[in-house]
Amino acid sequence: MSRLGNLGARLYRGEVGYDFIGKRKIWYGVSILITITAILGLAVSGLNMGIEFKGGAVFTTDTKAKVSVSQAHEDAVEASGHEAIVQELGNGGLRIQITEVDTAKADQIKTQLSEDLGIPEAKINADLVGPSWGEQIANKAWAGLGIFMVLVVIYLAIAFEWRMAIAALVALIHDITITVGVYALVGFEVTPGTVIGLLTILGYSLYDTVVVFDSLKEGTKGITKQTRWTYSEIANRSINGTLVRSINTTVVALLPVAGLLFIGGGVLGAGMLNDISLSLFVGLAAGAYSSIFIATPLVADLKEREPQIKALKKRILAKRAAAAAKGESAEDERDDRADDLDQDGETAGAGGAVVGQRRQPGGHGRTPRNRR
Repeated sequence: MSRLGNLGARLYRGEVGYDFIGKRKIWYGVSILITITAILGLAVSGLNMGIEFKGGAVFTTDTKAKVSVSQAHEDAVEASGHEAIVQELGNGGLRIQITEVDTAKADQIKTQLSEDLGIPEAKINADLVGPSWGEQIANKAWAGLGIFMVLVVIYLAIAFEWRMAIAALVALIHDITITVGVYALVGFEVTPGTVIGLLTILGYSLYDTVVVFDSLKEGTKGITKQTRWTYSEIANRSINGTLVRSINTTVVALLPVAGLLFIGGGVLGAGMLNDISLSLFVGLAAGAYSSIFIATPLVADLKEREPQIKALKKRILAKRAAAAAKGESAEDERDDRADDLDQDGETAGAGGAVVGQRRQPGGHGRTPRNRR
């Protein structure tokens, strides 16, 4: 078995672990800081909306221009009087986007670009995009997002419980806010491909969250019938038990997306690949983070406000305090809790910050029988 697989098995059995729930205030603070940064970037820089949303003209050349991309950009700005986006295509041609251009103005720009670029006017294709079409796309995207959120909340409330549905919704909003904020900070153009990427990451973001929630649901069956484990401890065990699986699935999903972003978009200069891959890359990373550091800790916080769970925690803490007063060591307590976990088939327990190696029952006080 590989080292990572061995670690995953030990995490699943509770032999080792990290106290994610105990340090949830740190994760909340980090998430709030990242979210505020994303919102500030969105407020200051704003989104670089593509021509599909603003309206304008797209000029595409079938042949290679006689000028460089930078010179073509200057020529396009001079001919239109507006900012232009110039991209080099795979066949050597150019794609020039100019916003807020009507039909009459587009014809003038096309004629001027033909002279500046040294390309016959017949070799330049001009496509006009009206702002009303972009508005329809934006409205449909918002409607799709709203419907998706409502369906997710309803499903999770039925399959699990409403607290988990709220926690998952908060994690989704967190992921979308960060992704949109990154777009504002780096200045990437927002196109229909961006919208597709944003809607796609919602499913990936929920995947890891639902896996942890399912483990937590199984682990908390009959939780009030025992006095060994608090809800937070079981939630922590659920995160640790699925941690390696979450890391593996996230890395496997990020590798091809990173190839699209850094090779397809960065090296080959494919604009549409940038639009889709950046939203996927940021969204996948944010989704893996939120499922571990936001969604599950938030469920634990909400759940431990219930009277029964709150009373259970008080009983457990009182029992541990009494045991400590009797001189029982922390290591002995962990061993007792581990033994209780092995014997109790109804409740899956969770360790504290770090659960040590379980001690095997040895022959305490036994002496070997002498053979004659």
